[in-house]
Amino acid sequence: MVSLYLASRSPRRRELLAGLGYRFEVLDVAVDERRADGETPARYVERMAREKALAGLDAAEGGGAARPEGLPPVVLGADTIVVVDGKVLGKPRDRAEVLAHLERLSGRDHRVLSAVALAARAAGEPAVGVRLSRNRVWFRQLSPAEREAYRATGEPADKAGSYAIQGLAAAFVTRLEGSWSAVVGLPLNETTDLLARAGLPFLAPPGGDAAGAWPATAERR
Repeated sequence: MVSLYLASRSPRRRELLAGLGYRFEVLDVAVDERRADGETPARYVERMAREKALAGLDAAEGGGAARPEGLPPVVLGADTIVVVDGKVLGKPRDRAEVLAHLERLSGRDHRVLSAVALAARAAGEPAVGVRLSRNRVWFRQLSPAEREAYRATGEPADKAGSYAIQGLAAAFVTRLEGSWSAVVGLPLNETTDLLARAGLPFLAPPGGDAAGAWPATAERR
């Protein structure tokens, strides 16, 4: 039996995981998100997910979170980036960067890489499994007025690439190849695979799984 945690400040990830019916606690962790020199976008997003999961494991084991009945913790960490022509578009720093991102995305395709990691302790040592989801999104041409109007909504403020596909920006998307949930921020196919390997299967039989992680109704946080 284990206790599940999500090491993420993102309400979108919390809603996606809760929507599958898992019980979990949320951990607010901080890691250095600077990209290393020469680090590819794929390696960068995988490293970020791994470091968030490990930071969450440290917090859960160090008394930073309550553990029901002292159960050993397993911790999910995730990261999502938008990539255009090899350039990572992170969360915008200001109004000008929002508009620059939207102009760059307008009328073309871009990549969305989303990684999820699960950290637990095995034989006394931390062990981490990581999965990467690669996706491709196309935007229609956006006029300067549309870009400014979308910026003014405030929605782009804390989003990689300055847009939220689950929000108003859905109106900009003409095509998507890959996983919608991964573009939102948590690739659910990869997440449920990691959780099943940790003893938390998706769609557990009636009565719950051995880890007791499947409630009668989804618990939203």
